[in-house]
This record gives sequence, structure tokens and C-alpha cells, in this order.
Amino acid sequence: MDKLPGPWRITFDTNPDDCNLSCIMCEDHSPYSTTKYERKSAGLPKRRMSVDLIKKILAEAQGTPLREIIPSTMGEPLIYPYFEDIIHLCHDYNLKLNLTTNGTFPRKGVNKWANLLLPVTSDVKISWNGANKETQEKIMLGTKWEKVVDNLQKFIQLRDEYASSHENYCRVTLQLTFLETNFHELADIVQLGIKLGVDRIKGHHLWAHFSEIKDLSMRRNTQAIVRWNQAVTQAQTVAASQLLPNGKNIQLDNIYALSENAMEDLLPGGECPFLGQEAWVAADGRFSPCCAPDKDRRKLGDFGSLADQKLDDVWNSQSYKALATNYMQHAVCKSCNMRKSDVAKTTSMLTSTIGIPIVRASV
Repeated sequence: MDKLPGPWRITFDTNPDDCNLSCIMCEDHSPYSTTKYERKSAGLPKRRMSVDLIKKILAEAQGTPLREIIPSTMGEPLIYPYFEDIIHLCHDYNLKLNLTTNGTFPRKGVNKWANLLLPVTSDVKISWNGANKETQEKIMLGTKWEKVVDNLQKFIQLRDEYASSHENYCRVTLQLTFLETNFHELADIVQLGIKLGVDRIKGHHLWAHFSEIKDLSMRRNTQAIVRWNQAVTQAQTVAASQLLPNGKNIQLDNIYALSENAMEDLLPGGECPFLGQEAWVAADGRFSPCCAPDKDRRKLGDFGSLADQKLDDVWNSQSYKALATNYMQHAVCKSCNMRKSDVAKTTSMLTSTIGIPIVRASV
């Protein structure tokens, strides 16, 4: 039976204003961000999604290709007070959970969270921005290197124990933002991941939200691009030459050489991997077409709110279809860090001939 039109994955911005860290590149929680001040000055409460909205949307998505959901990638999702309800919904609807977390495992600790997460997660992406204490703590303000390393080791151990006697295997990913502050440690981060048993190293280039961090972009000039490309070669060499404890190669995602004109366009000819494939829902229910920073994705159009519209009505609307067809007319899309091409998919990871599978674009 053919499935109804719809996304295969939905990201819910459950609690973007809740976080226990202040990463320097974060849209909302960086010390350079003004969003907290603006929200408080306007007398606005923290953005927290109603769990009833999530229930409504998942019920409406029955019969569509939906097979995976992501709780907030802005803020720390494990702080969301209804996170356990999301886990229950994954069980109820036979959905996988794709989680991005900062590695602190707040509220419950790594052991209790692992027991809840491992039966339903497809991937746990842990934000990771250095190969040592100094770099990690300089970028992810408030984190404690020794603690997050210990949490990572415990989670992987618990994952391996669970997978040995259950069908579900949760991939563990270290996810970083490529910065002037950490690019020179890229190969060392790959090596650390291999040592600890991480399945994948994934990252993306900087969204420079603030003038104070623009000089951290590895796309800011030709010299930075040349040095980035050298770091990529070193990282790929490590990934090819060293095996994980399970005998497999680690995956590298979005770690590929840039062309000299990547300052303006990361991937000339690259296509959007999200439009017509995935959906984002803001905390208030507003439908968003992609994972671009909130101020940028608002420029792509107003598609309505899933709080008072059905998912299929928005997904099949003329305004959304027009964007999917003509997105490269938007400056936001032209400069996007997330576009993909066949060449990028091939060069961003080592080929399957040496044991590293090529995977689809993901967030």
C-alpha cells in the first residue's frame, strides 16, 4: 500500500531556551547572543513545546513515511520536562528517536537515560568540540571535560551491552562545529572517537550568528580553506588506517575538502537534503522547512502553524512546494552550510571499499 505524502523525519523544537551550557557558537545560549535578553525584556516566557502538540502531529502523520523524530537541536533536549513522554510516543508509534545532546545527561544521569534511550534511539549525537580539556571547555562553556568523557565511555559501554542481547543498535556520533579554535584537532578528535568506540564523527561549518565569531569560520578566506583542507586529509588518513574496537572503520560525515570559492557557496551545485524530505516544528507550532538558524529560516516564508493546521495541509501547500522548487532563489539557501551533492557525499566519507558506508545527509 502506498504511503501518504509527508516527511520521513520531523524535528520538534521542544525547548530551545533551556540549556545548561553556553557554547560560543550557539544561536541562543552563546555569551554573544542577545536572544535571552530580548525575550526577558519583552516579558516572554521560555519557548517550550506542548507535548499535546507533538501527540497531535504524530497522530496526523500516521500512514506517511515518518519513521524518525528529533527533539530539540537548539538547547538541551534532556532538560525538556516531557522528554519521557516523547520516548513513550516512539514506542507507541514504532518510531526511532534521533537525539542531539551536550553530553552532560542532565536530570537523570547517563545510566538512567541510557536505559530509557537505548531501546528507541537510532543515533545519539553528542556535541563535541575538542580533543582535549582546554579546547572543549573553551568552546562549550560550562562543560567539564573529565565528566563528559566519562559519560561518553559509560554510554557506549551500556549501548554495547544492550545491543548484544537486543535488536536495536544505537549509533553514537560525536558532532562538532568546524572552527578556527578546533580544526587543527580534527584528526585527534577522530582518533579519540576510534579509541572510545564512537561510530561516527560528524560536523558542519560555522553559522556565524555574531560578529565576535566570524573570524572563527574556516570559510572566511582562501588561507583558512587551505588549512581546513589539510586538516581533512589528516582526519581521513586516521579514519582509514585505524579500526574501531569492533573491527570496523569510523564514519566521517561532512568532513571533506572545500573549493577555493567556498567562502560564498559551500557546495556549488549542491542540493538541499531537507525540502520534501524532512520537517521542523518550532516550539509554538510554526512549520519550518529546514534547520537553518531561526531568523534565517523565517525569511523562507510563512507556512502556517501545525497547532491549527494538519501536517498534510502544510506539506502539500502551494507555498511549500514553491519553496522546494525555487529555493536557490533565496540568499539563505545559497549560503547554506547543509547542501549536499553526490561528490560531497562521496568525499565526505571514506568509500565503502574500505569499510566505511556512505550515509544520507542528516542533522
